[in-house]
Amino acid sequence: MKLANRIFNYIKDNVFYFILILLFLVMYVIKVPYDVEMPGGIIELKDRIKIDDNRIDTSGSYGMAYVNVVQGSIPYVLGGLIVDDWDVVKSEDNLYPNESIADASKRNKIYLEQSIDMAMLAALKEADREYEIVNKKNNVLYIDKDADTTLKVGDSIVSCEGKEINDVSEITKTIDEKKYNDVIEFVVLRNNREVKATARVVKVDKKKRIGLLSATTFDIDTDSKIVLDTKSSESGPSGGMMMALAIYEGLTNKDLANGRKIVGTGTIDMDGNVGDIGGIKYKVIGAYKKGLDVFFVPEGNYKEALKVKKEKKYDFEIVSVKNLKDAIRYLEGDAYEE
Repeated sequence: MKLANRIFNYIKDNVFYFILILLFLVMYVIKVPYDVEMPGGIIELKDRIKIDDNRIDTSGSYGMAYVNVVQGSIPYVLGGLIVDDWDVVKSEDNLYPNESIADASKRNKIYLEQSIDMAMLAALKEADREYEIVNKKNNVLYIDKDADTTLKVGDSIVSCEGKEINDVSEITKTIDEKKYNDVIEFVVLRNNREVKATARVVKVDKKKRIGLLSATTFDIDTDSKIVLDTKSSESGPSGGMMMALAIYEGLTNKDLANGRKIVGTGTIDMDGNVGDIGGIKYKVIGAYKKGLDVFFVPEGNYKEALKVKKEKKYDFEIVSVKNLKDAIRYLEGDAYEE
């Protein structure tokens, strides 16, 4: 009884602090329809990539810059209104129309998978290595609100109207051959099982559509075994260019980094073309905090990145690249500076 009395008296004497702690915890748990975007950091690629079971042997390093996005809780939103480098945005602004958070997560996971495939392919092409694309998968990323379909985000399309599908262009051709309101039959791989699905042809912007967005992923058959590890928390396509650059160095055994810490961002396609990304401000700030020598950015993001650098008085080089060749030439010393 004495122990129980002491505990009771302790709680009574400190009830105000217990209430404050409880309120603070409740504020973190309750979510509001806002996200907070803030500087992230760098994902080191030397620790993630293996070529023929060997890590990349370079005197420098390669890193992907990333953005931190926190689903809004009251303390974070308040912080976003106070901290200069944090921004509060509506959660719906990070989603497509009629898209759930779960579907957006699936979409970004597929984008990451596609980005890795494209990075490997671009690096193999640049290194003049032989390869073959196999096991193509046409993945459903997004379904429009006006679509009339039983397809689901994450489905992998196996066949369309009884014909095996190797490329999304084959689906587009089938749609063009149909009339409005015709129903197209699909077989898809869903949760590792083949199931049937349908989609009705509808009019979107005066064109025949079935109201979905898709992306192709694939395997690559090549002499070199390339493995790139990712974490479950990672997603999106913006690390493609840096992955391709690091893989290229591993394939060629060139020490392009030459003791420098190389960081960057940008999507990539199979021909090595670099595409624009979002959140460049947060990536520049986050990379600077981790330390670097060179920051590669897509051409379309260059002006904003340079503006952040000048405003913050950072002392690293920012280099605009249109393609993988630009980045390689720069590191070899045969390129321009800002």
